[in-house]
Formats: sequence, C-alpha cells, structure tokens
Amino acid sequence: MNFPDDLRYSSEHEWARVEANRVTVGITEYAQRELGEIVYVELPDVGTEVEQTETFGTVESVKAVSDLFAPVTGEVVEVNKALEDEPGLINSDPYGDGWMMIVEMSDADELTDLMTAEEYGAFIEEME
Repeated sequence: MNFPDDLRYSSEHEWARVEANRVTVGITEYAQRELGEIVYVELPDVGTEVEQTETFGTVESVKAVSDLFAPVTGEVVEVNKALEDEPGLINSDPYGDGWMMIVEMSDADELTDLMTAEEYGAFIEEME
C-alpha cells in the first residue's frame, strides 16, 4: 500500500497535506480499499469550523456509510466539488484528485498528534 512520506495520518485513516497554514484532507488508500466502491460523499460547507477528531462528513460505499474525522481544527476554506459527481475519485486517486477539503488550521501543534507515513504503516500492520 502507498502512504506518501509528505503526508501526516490520523488513526481514523484520514491524511493531511500541510502547506503553510492550510491542510488538504482526504482518506488513505487503506481506508478507501476497506470501504470498497465509494458512491457518495457528504462534505462540510466552506466556512464551517471543524475540530480535530470530530466528524466533518460521511462517505458512502457499496458496503457501508462511514464518518469522516477532521485531522486538524480550523475553518474549511475549500471543498472538492468534483466529488459530488465523481465520488469514485477517492478510490482511483485517494492522495490526488480524491482530496476532500482544505482547512485553514487554527493550531499547528495538533500536527504532532498525527502519524508519519512510517508510523501509519506500522499502525496498519498491527490492525491486519
């Protein structure tokens, strides 16, 4: 499985790409594989405040509906509108076109709560 080194990971299987004070968020390759074919995504509106470890939306697959959890606290400044028509982008490109939202982070210290790619890989191995 692919866990890019430039990302941070939550124990709920979300990834975070940090660029200055903005964090792009999506779900990991592991998460999308476990979910199966994704058919619908519910994301927050721009301007919504999200809190680390709190639910920010849902993803629906042919298997189940699962909550999405924010890896950081802050304000949603952009959402991936392409997912409304093509939720399968999460399956085909979870770290690229399948991103979900961008958050203006309010507390950079929260990044220390997230795992590195190496730590996340070990976390997945323990789960399997």
